[in-house]
Amino acid sequence: MNSIVKTSALAFGLLLAAPFAATSAMAAEGDPTAGKAKAATCAACHGADGNSIAPAFPKIAGLGEKYLHKQLMDVKSGEREIPQMIGQLDNLSEQDLRDIAAYFDSQPLQLAGSQPLSVKLNSGETVDGLKLGRKLFRAGNPETGVPACMGCHSPTGKGNAPAGYPRLGGQYAEYLEAQLKAFRAGDRANDGDTRPMRSVAKSLSDAEIKAVSQYMAGLTD
Repeated sequence: MNSIVKTSALAFGLLLAAPFAATSAMAAEGDPTAGKAKAATCAACHGADGNSIAPAFPKIAGLGEKYLHKQLMDVKSGEREIPQMIGQLDNLSEQDLRDIAAYFDSQPLQLAGSQPLSVKLNSGETVDGLKLGRKLFRAGNPETGVPACMGCHSPTGKGNAPAGYPRLGGQYAEYLEAQLKAFRAGDRANDGDTRPMRSVAKSLSDAEIKAVSQYMAGLTD
């Protein structure tokens, strides 16, 4: 599912219509208590608390309400295609999706953890994957124009919830790898008009994607 919430400026900016603005602001917020009941059908794949037990399904606990809401809206509209979720959100309102996003964001993410690995670079050299992943995450790759991941996703990988940048630390490495490859191939294209993820992923090799994904899986707050 991985992105998600846009609050309306009108809810805060129409000072001449204060009662309406207050109502709109309240409606724009997700209710985690209401979201818990509405999220019951999500449990089969993502776990009751958003911590899935299989890498095929991402952990969605604690990813950030704004990010989660956007991903749910994109899935519902078809902008982000996830075969397993086709039709699942059709009968849910935007407020329902806000509530679900708020509920899963309120849950603590259980660390997936990283595993030691070696990766073979395009040069033919075999290197420590976690060391390469750490370098990419913290410094990027200046030679290929890849920026540091922590610039958007924080040095600890916890993301930037207000900006809509999801937490990556503790996510399944297999899922992170699949998403980076999907962005690189253009199969996932819901990162906005500025294409931040597609721009980054297009310059990453398979070895770099595998290395940084494994490194991020072990990040903690």
